[in-house]
This record gives sequence, structure tokens and C-alpha cells, in this order.
Amino acid sequence: MSSIRIHNVHKSYDGAPVLREVFFRLSDGERVGLIGKNGAGKTTLLKLILGLEEPDDGTVEIDDGVRIGYFSQFSQLDGEQSVSQVLDGLFAHIHALEEALLEIEIGFEEDPQGAEMDALIARQASLLEEMEQRGGWSYTYKIDEALSRLGFSERHRTCPIDELSGGWRNRAALAKMLLEQPDVLLLDEPTNFLDVDGLVWLETWLNAFAGAAIVVSHDRDFLNRVVNKIVEVENYHLQAYEGNYTTYVREKPLRMRSLLRQFEYEETLLVYEAEAIADRREAAKDPGKALRRKLANVKKQMTPRPVDRIITAIYDRLHVPNNICRAEHLTKVYEDQVLFDDLSFEVHKGDRVAILGPNGCGKTTLIRTLVEGEQPDQGRVAWSKGIGYAYYNEIFDELDLSDTVSHAVNVVGLAYLAPRKRVHRFLSLMQFSEMDLSQRIGTLSGGQRARVALAKTLLSGASLIVLDEPTNHLDMTSTQVMERALAHFPGAVIVVSHDRFFIDKVATKLLVFEGEGSVIEVNGNWTTWQASRRQS
Repeated sequence: MSSIRIHNVHKSYDGAPVLREVFFRLSDGERVGLIGKNGAGKTTLLKLILGLEEPDDGTVEIDDGVRIGYFSQFSQLDGEQSVSQVLDGLFAHIHALEEALLEIEIGFEEDPQGAEMDALIARQASLLEEMEQRGGWSYTYKIDEALSRLGFSERHRTCPIDELSGGWRNRAALAKMLLEQPDVLLLDEPTNFLDVDGLVWLETWLNAFAGAAIVVSHDRDFLNRVVNKIVEVENYHLQAYEGNYTTYVREKPLRMRSLLRQFEYEETLLVYEAEAIADRREAAKDPGKALRRKLANVKKQMTPRPVDRIITAIYDRLHVPNNICRAEHLTKVYEDQVLFDDLSFEVHKGDRVAILGPNGCGKTTLIRTLVEGEQPDQGRVAWSKGIGYAYYNEIFDELDLSDTVSHAVNVVGLAYLAPRKRVHRFLSLMQFSEMDLSQRIGTLSGGQRARVALAKTLLSGASLIVLDEPTNHLDMTSTQVMERALAHFPGAVIVVSHDRFFIDKVATKLLVFEGEGSVIEVNGNWTTWQASRRQS
């Protein structure tokens, strides 16, 4: 039985179509992964279901009594109450039962007799049964588990919400929505502010969730683990694929072969996805063999695919020395918490270093220490002479909103020296049309601005690229292009990410925060590391 039905819906903004002839049903127990490029209409579809937008034509029907929970990456709680108080307030019905049971206990102390005693006993039995049915004995555990898994310390739980950062408020909003137990979940990029432990908990929670869900996410591993259908917003329409993301990667090329080629490079990128999925399966079985095979493939001479030729043509002019930088005995303490202690490592040409660890452990602080935005308490970072770095997050924050896409990119490093046609081919990979190139950055969506910053970072001409959660605002195709660009980048890459699929495709080395200042260095990617841990 379907609880939400969308029939022949059309939606435009200022005459520009976003959705056209859209048909969709959400049935009980379905968990749909909604994917598509930035600006394709994913969030618009969710707003139509919520009634925040009206269709220009067609109907959106929702069954009576269906409770919908909505979370977006911009959901933020506010106020003077703490997170614990807000979540505790969700269980007012349980508190009412507790008060009623307390009144009965007081009544027993007055030594009632006969019929009065029988009435109290019957009332107590009824309340205890209702308490059991509503899960009243475990609600405090549910609150504590949600906050613990989402990384909330005691201070974050008890301080006023207004004192929390935007990221922590988002996580609080997510916890609140999940504990409300709606019939249908609409989740718009729920993974953006979660570390791996939080992701695993959310995956487990969603797999146990009895209702239906629509999940907008670029996190391919997350989609693989929680959805049973992929719906892609493509050319204003919805195209459904039964199964998870891996099934989608396998099925879409078959469908594309029967259609006129609409996106010049998309099929090649899907081939890379399929290859990465196969590599992960191999790595999970035998991490040592997978690493040797990956190195052998790197050495193998193969005819480059069109996507790769566009990327390598840009990087031809970039020459990088073997030694990039060296961290020597770095120590950093923040509010009596040792983030990292006596940490030493080197970064060389060709290294792809992924920094992993739970929220708040010090990953971003380490990044800022490396790029000299923050001084260590002890130790130093030694850079080889003439080495430059490009910090994606800094580039994003400093975008000139009055500049155009084309000019902003063409004046940087490698782009400045390359023929403009070659740069624009690179930008076409990043899904910028000819019309987009003349747009002011201030008129772009957050995802489009992220693509401008990413293009500037990749074409900066720096020997080291530093990225802190770069996939948060990117759609899947942009992430795939970034992965190919990073694979061919002649220099070194340091990245903080919770996206396990992305880490598998990019990383050759991990720096893992283990707590109490300990950071270990691991060769390989996420899957080889996890497989090695299981074997040992």
C-alpha cells in the first residue's frame, strides 16, 4: 500500500522547468535513495510532499494520519533549552504515565481497603501495560544512545542549544526527528555532519525502521546499506531502479545504451564506479592482494578514456618534487583534551592521505596545523622549498560572489596557462554549461559554488591539495569527476572525509585518530584497513 502518491506533477521556477510529468509512489517499507545532479529538483520534490511548495500541475496525495518527519542539512534547533531537555520533552506522554503511577504509589501508602484497593491495583496494571507498550521503560536509554552515537559530549548535551555550532544543531535536529518515530522519513543529506560511528548507527537505525523513507544523499556506501530502491531525477523526470546503489550502477548503463547519449561523460564515470565496487569486494576478501593488484594496474599502460584525457591535458604542465612536507612530533591540546600527541609523518609526491576519526577528535585542527592556520603546542611542520598548497575550504569561503564562473576559474594557476577551450572542457566535466560559465557566483546554489571552489582547487597549480569534507555539497557526478581528477593529480592530496566509498577510491594511506592523542598511520584505503582489522 502506498502512503504517498505523486501524479503527473509539473513544477517550474521563473519559467524554467524543474520537474515535468513526474509520477511516484512511496509504499510501506520502501527506503528510496533519491539521487540527481545539484539543482535537478530533489529538494523540490521533498518540499512538494511536505506541502511547502505547490505543483504547477498534477497532484500530490498523502494518506490521512500519515506522520512525516523531515530533516535537511539546514535543519537547526535553537533556544535556551539543552538538547537533553528538548529530547526529553518528546516523551511527555511517558512522563504523564510516570506521574499517574506515582499517584497510585502514594495511594497505596494510605492503606486503602476493599473496592478502593482493587481499583488502585486495576488502574496500576492498566498503566503498567500502557507503559510497556509505549516503551516507557527504555526512553532514557533511547535518548542516551542517540546522543552518544551522534557524538554528543556531556557539555554538548547540557548547554543551551543557542551555544552550539550549526553542525551540532543539525545533529540535534536529526536525533529529535528520529526519536519522534514518524511513519515516513524525508532525509535531505543526513550524513553531512556525521562521523563514521554516527553513520553506522544511523544505518542500523534506518534498517530497523518499520516505516517508509526517502533519502537524498551523495554517500554511496550509505545508500548501499539503507535503501532498496534508487530514484534518479534526470532531465526533469524520475527514473526508478530496484535495489541499492550497486544495482543502479549496474543497471543504468544498460538503460543508457538504449537511449540517445544525453550526457557525454556519464557512462565512463559509471564504469569507474563499477570498477571501484569490484575493487572493494576484492579488498574485503584479501587486502594484501587487492593492494598489489591496485599497484599493478597503476603501472599498466592503458589507452586513457575521454574523461581522463581531459584531466591529464590540464595537469601536463604541473611538475612536483618528491618531498612535499614533513610533520615532526606534533602535539595539540584543546580544553584539556589531547587531540594528537608526538605525531610525525611525511607527505610525498603521489600520496593520497585520508584523515579518519570521530567528530571532535581533532581532524580539522590537524589540517589547520598543516596549512599553518593554527600553531601546534609542540613540534613543527617543515615544507620543502617552493611548495605551495591549495586548501579547498579556504578557497570556498573566499569566493568572490560578484565574479563569473569562467573568470574565477580561468585566472588561477594551471587554468591561466592553459587554452581556455581546454579549461572549459574541464568545467563541462564539472557540469557547468556554456550558460553557467557567465553566471555570477553569488547567484549559484551552494552545490554549484562548491563545484567552482573545487575546480579552482584542482587547477590551482599547487603541489598539495587539502580538502576537508569535500563531498558534503557535491552531487555524485561531481564527486566522481573529483575522484578522477585526484587520481591523476601529480602532487599529493590530504583529505578529511566520512565518505567511505570516496576514501576507497582516492586514499593510499590513512591517518586514524584512535583517541587520547594517538594517531596511527595505515597503508591502504578504508576497505583494506577494515579487512585487515577483521583478520587480525
